[in-house]
Amino acid sequence: MPQIPDSQPKVETPERWHHAHAFKFKTGLTWLILLSLLLGTFSKMGLDWSLISQKLPFLLGLRLSPDGFIQGAALTIMITACSMFFCLLIGLITALGRMSKNALAFGCATFYASLFRGTPLLVQVLIIYLALPQVGIVLGALSSGIIALSMNYGAYLAETIRSGVLSVPRGQQEAALALGVSRWTVAVHVTAPQALRIIIPPAGSMFISMLKDSSLVSLMGLWELNFLAQSYGRSTYRYMEMLATAAAIYWIMSIVLELLQSRLERRFAQGQRR
Repeated sequence: MPQIPDSQPKVETPERWHHAHAFKFKTGLTWLILLSLLLGTFSKMGLDWSLISQKLPFLLGLRLSPDGFIQGAALTIMITACSMFFCLLIGLITALGRMSKNALAFGCATFYASLFRGTPLLVQVLIIYLALPQVGIVLGALSSGIIALSMNYGAYLAETIRSGVLSVPRGQQEAALALGVSRWTVAVHVTAPQALRIIIPPAGSMFISMLKDSSLVSLMGLWELNFLAQSYGRSTYRYMEMLATAAAIYWIMSIVLELLQSRLERRFAQGQRR
């Protein structure tokens, strides 16, 4: 007798297709109505739209700062991207240490994670930028911001990576090793694809939070989005226009990250169904 497959692929029926598209349409319509109400509320506040249009290129980072460096949202994106890269490295190394049977590696990983998860990010930023020069370690504002964000979020990401790896059934890894498959191949083709389905949603939310927390580097005088919005608001006495515009830009950047996260989730979900 022919073997019966364990699971049948889901058939996309017309009813299911119409229901899915109707749900998306209603969701989009709800967003459109709420956005219209929000914009309508702001339009009744007597905002100076000419000031917004005048300062918008600077807030977006389309114009360079007086010293020729990037500023505004462009600088915010650069800080976030660099912090994401180093955060991934730190989180991966720390997660390996957390899963290690070596007491030294486990102790170092848990101590670091506890230290940076147990202290406020703002305090970490100020210690790295203001306190370290007292002991002879002088770092620039940009480097200090990236280091603080990377170290702080790396501690949280380590636990997310660890949880994702431990969610993969150990029997699958042992079966692959018993067949003579190398540990590297098992890690890349067996463990990683399944772990990433668990890791991506919380990691994506974490990176969105990192994008918003990058505004803390404005305390060090970096001309990023939050710093410029406050500076323009102070010089023009029009805080509402500048801060609302900055908030809108942060929101748009967060939506872009959410869309990237959703696309990655769908991609790995399709791999699971196959």
